[in-house]
Amino acid sequence: MSRFILSLLVLLFGGHLYAQQWAFELWHEGRVVTTDGDTLKGLIKYDIQTDIIQFNYPNTKKVEAFAPRKVMFFEIFDATIRQYRMFFSLPYSPSGTYGALAFFELLTEGKLTLLCREALEYRTYSSPYLYGSFSRLVLVYKYFFMDDKGNIVEYSGKRADLMSRFGRYAPDVERYIRQNRLRLDERNDFIRVIEYYNSFFKS
Repeated sequence: MSRFILSLLVLLFGGHLYAQQWAFELWHEGRVVTTDGDTLKGLIKYDIQTDIIQFNYPNTKKVEAFAPRKVMFFEIFDATIRQYRMFFSLPYSPSGTYGALAFFELLTEGKLTLLCREALEYRTYSSPYLYGSFSRLVLVYKYFFMDDKGNIVEYSGKRADLMSRFGRYAPDVERYIRQNRLRLDERNDFIRVIEYYNSFFKS
């Protein structure tokens, strides 16, 4: 295959990624439980970056927006991954003090609860078929840990930081990661690691 064709494929592939729709741009079947105690069932569109969800009332054109202070939690069926996803409104401040409410997706809960927030970022990539590099808009996951006291801290992304949270179980978790060839930068693998750690505390 010629260098020209390979370069063209890379450009086309990159253009396809720009055109794709993200899950938060779509309407999903689901339910919203408000702080007033109401349960609303219908179509939901969420945007974690702005902390706003929109609810489309069934059989009407009425769309209502909700901020975290109006919502206890919401749940959607994400057809893009064919899974149910649940989001909670929780207080968070990077400084550790009581902060404003924000939406967090619950990935797994236990002794150490894993939460997540989505963001779009431009990442720079190099290609063996193109001179220089190119930028691509990608969806990234920012992970957060919540302890059994409700304290939320952002995961730094460093392996040492993660292992320090496992205490005396760190060697067991390290062995589990190696044996199952898990990658901490893969969302589903990361969830499996936290679930394995939490399994030590189940009766």
